[in-house]
Amino acid sequence: MNKLPKDLAQQVDWEAAASESVVLSGLPDAELALPDANENGASSKAAKIMLVDDEDISIEMLQAFLEDVGYQSFVSTTKSPEAFDLLHNERPDVLLLDLHMPEVNGFEILSRMQADPTLKRIPVIMLTAAADAATKLEALKLGATDFLAKPVDPSELVLRLRNTLAAKAYQDQLAYYDVLTGLSNRERFLDRLDWTIRFSRRYGTAGAVLQIGLDRFKHINEALGPGVGDRVLRAIAQRLDESLRDSDIVARTTAEGLQPLLSRMGGDEFTVLLPGVVKSDVAGAVAQRILDVVALPLSIGRQELFVTCCIGVALFPADGTARDTVLKAAGVAMRHAKVGRRGSYRFFSRQLNARSRERLSLETDLRRAIEREELALFYQPKVDLKTNRMVGAEALLRWRHPQHGIVGPASFIPLAEDTGLIMPLGAWVLNTACRQLQIWQAAGRKLPRVSINVSSHQFRQRGLVQGIRDALAGAQLDARHLCVEITESAIMDNAQENISTLDEIKSGGVALSVDDFGTGYSSLSYLKRFPIDEMKIDRSLIANVDGDKDNAAIVTAIIAMAHSLGLRVVAEGVERTPELAFLRHLACDECQGYLYSRPLPARDFAALLLVDQLPLLEPSPAAGA
Repeated sequence: MNKLPKDLAQQVDWEAAASESVVLSGLPDAELALPDANENGASSKAAKIMLVDDEDISIEMLQAFLEDVGYQSFVSTTKSPEAFDLLHNERPDVLLLDLHMPEVNGFEILSRMQADPTLKRIPVIMLTAAADAATKLEALKLGATDFLAKPVDPSELVLRLRNTLAAKAYQDQLAYYDVLTGLSNRERFLDRLDWTIRFSRRYGTAGAVLQIGLDRFKHINEALGPGVGDRVLRAIAQRLDESLRDSDIVARTTAEGLQPLLSRMGGDEFTVLLPGVVKSDVAGAVAQRILDVVALPLSIGRQELFVTCCIGVALFPADGTARDTVLKAAGVAMRHAKVGRRGSYRFFSRQLNARSRERLSLETDLRRAIEREELALFYQPKVDLKTNRMVGAEALLRWRHPQHGIVGPASFIPLAEDTGLIMPLGAWVLNTACRQLQIWQAAGRKLPRVSINVSSHQFRQRGLVQGIRDALAGAQLDARHLCVEITESAIMDNAQENISTLDEIKSGGVALSVDDFGTGYSSLSYLKRFPIDEMKIDRSLIANVDGDKDNAAIVTAIIAMAHSLGLRVVAEGVERTPELAFLRHLACDECQGYLYSRPLPARDFAALLLVDQLPLLEPSPAAGA
């Protein structure tokens, strides 16, 4: 169906067209009785029709006419004061409304419907014996869709009702469905959720909302373009839809007549409404099914992609008895699932809500941290294992929070990446490190090569290379004093394109280091093509390496491989002398860790620049790295 006719009263067969291409009900309650037409071939005969007339005989006559042509679902009342509550509870597809009634007339009902966002889309056919133009004009101003003159002609009734339902179906398609995926949109979902929660309160039932967020979808858009991103969203939407349709768990647990609703909320987020779900393990089983389906390999053209998602689950009435409260709870749970690990789901809890509030407060504070000069760089020495001399340092960001004291990066860097604050933070670290090196140089100190960490978000930004050049030029610093550390996972993600960025950085004289090596899945065919200078072995592999056979084998292989590629090897998190002895035996080049020094503020670190050899500190096992 491409357009609405100019005259909805013309005698055309809209019913067949509607059943082919549009959904005949966009409102929640009607949907309970009316499956989507494109799924089950339902026609407008399944629509829910509400009749309000103060005469029983009029209602009986109208219903008889409509039953004769196949309509099946009716709601009626002769008490006009009850009409408004009945509309809210039943949400019909169309209202046949008598205009002249005692107590509350049709004009008043129309006016109240137009003032209610949940009811104003319901089409209203007025029933009136009045033929004057003024009466009809007033009703049209108040939102009436059509008129039927009393006494009602059966043929005219059927035709006008059919046309009205077909027009509503088309309008609902535009208003309630996502253009890209064909799924219900946010407005339809919220309307349905609101009704389902009220149904739950009225009949003592329960339900669940699943908030689904794709992992790292922005990277797909950035790397492959929005066209591919749209194709991915359509493919994921189809998988989710088929998964819910085929799920015997959903079929066995939802209340009779209450069907799950899948919607696209916008961007890369989807929601699932599960009415009638009594037990949390049912919602968990549905969530796991969705995780498994989404994680299957996805072919877009010649590109094979692996997409994962995280899901937040909220139950009602346990987690809330209002629409916004339940949806917020599901969103909080989803965000915590994303913080935990990809491809996981979490249930909402009061503890999560408290942590969410803390996170929001921390985000607000972090936005002000730079302007309030609360950030600081600490420096941890990198030591040559043959000579015990300091040959470099890693600049580590710390936040001097006014209430919480010194806050480590593990507490706020993930937050900064999620909120986009990582870009100004990264620029601050780069410029501060270069200025500090300039200060030490002016004081006549022997400069170490200082490493700064670049997050995956920074690495994908086009301005990174120019930012490095500007920082070096601003501090009048030789590039050989700077090293850029990039994690293994970031450097291997879209490895072919990353080579050119690394070449640009390296061409200016800056050294390159692969951080946290051993935690990802590097391809050696790419690794040997990267213009890197050093490889840092992750601290998780160094801990107790002298007694852990598996870690020992991995570390041995990494050092041998790196040396064969002409790379220096730096071991992170060295805390014990047995670990140091093991690394020296394997001819590891450098190390850093509490065994030599904890990270120090710039003033204290400057004293180490005067020391020829660093002594061992042998901290307690609980010191951490």
